[in-house]
Amino acid sequence: MDAEPTTLALLVAARDQPGVLYRVTEAIYRRGGNVTYVGTARAEEGRSETQLEIGGIDDRAALLAELRALDLVEAITEVPSFQAVFGKRVIVIGGGAQVGMVAQGAVSEADRHNIRGERISVDTIPLVGEERLAAAVRAVARLHRAKALVLAGALMGGDISEAVREIQAAGIIVVCLSMAGSVTEVADLVVSDPLEAGVMAVMLVADTASFSIERVRGKRF
Repeated sequence: MDAEPTTLALLVAARDQPGVLYRVTEAIYRRGGNVTYVGTARAEEGRSETQLEIGGIDDRAALLAELRALDLVEAITEVPSFQAVFGKRVIVIGGGAQVGMVAQGAVSEADRHNIRGERISVDTIPLVGEERLAAAVRAVARLHRAKALVLAGALMGGDISEAVREIQAAGIIVVCLSMAGSVTEVADLVVSDPLEAGVMAVMLVADTASFSIERVRGKRF
């Protein structure tokens, strides 16, 4: 669903020089705010734009006034949070054709839930090779708003399986296609049909679906 109404999302345009982020976050700290997300939206010579998402701010007007008074800041714009716009993310990684089929199922299912008020987005990247795949899997735990990963391929194991265990410990649900290799032994759910894998991944993260990983963990479909 949409982000909590207490989340304040700001786009900060400032001079691109040392100390800008420090000065901005210092002001947020003084107002009792907690920065839950920060990312560079745009950077060019002499100027940068950074989006910050902040919780715990009781007096938004006072914080905005204080930030606008900073000499390094050129403009402050209140924007919707990424959670409110794009919501939860389902990530699909693996072989090109299979990634496309999984994405088709995931996008179709996300559309059904998003019509009812959800915000679920789908990201894909076709990759091959154990080292590249393992690095990509580990990176999912660092992606903002990522909730589930679908591994689509014909053979995955070794360090990829270890990477799956690591992101599961970080709270990421992992679905994989039925394939050769040890990934099927560690994934939360194994699905033979790529379209169905995409559909089920979305259902697992949707608040508007009566479907829980606790009901199906360790099963094969």
